[in-house]
Amino acid sequence: MSDGSYVSGKVGVVPSLGYFLSTARNVLAARMDRAVAPLGLTSSQIGVILLLWFERARTPNEMSRVLSYDTGSMTRMLDRLEKKGFLARQRSHADRRVVELALTPLGRDAAQQLPDLIASVMNDQLRGFSADEVTTLVSLLQRFIANDADTTRVCGHAETHTDAPSGASGEAHDAT
Repeated sequence: MSDGSYVSGKVGVVPSLGYFLSTARNVLAARMDRAVAPLGLTSSQIGVILLLWFERARTPNEMSRVLSYDTGSMTRMLDRLEKKGFLARQRSHADRRVVELALTPLGRDAAQQLPDLIASVMNDQLRGFSADEVTTLVSLLQRFIANDADTTRVCGHAETHTDAPSGASGEAHDAT
């Protein structure tokens, strides 16, 4: 489809790629919401928990950048997670102007449970797909995402980590 096959006058709602990508995202988010509800989390909030757990972001600004949230939305999400007891904000010892985020014991407990919950949801959603089909799907989505240079820096191969954070107990999981 690199020839610009989408023509504005012929783009419909239901049969379009955008419709299916959006619907797939909504189906997965709803399924994930149901899976993480017993932890007191939503699908939108698990990214923050996992980024802290895997030490991929430690400040609200880094969270906003990696998760592609505007700072106002990120602040509201962090407020909710802090109110629920999953994370704490603290001033950086190196630079008092910087606010750092840290998981609380409740947040660490949730982070340890998330990889298994996510794997279960993904396995259910991918039921009936062969390993080759999953590999192809991931590859195609990576290529689709790579066409946006701004997104590539946070969604590319270099961003994939499977190691547990230092000091984390339990088995390392890739939760993406």
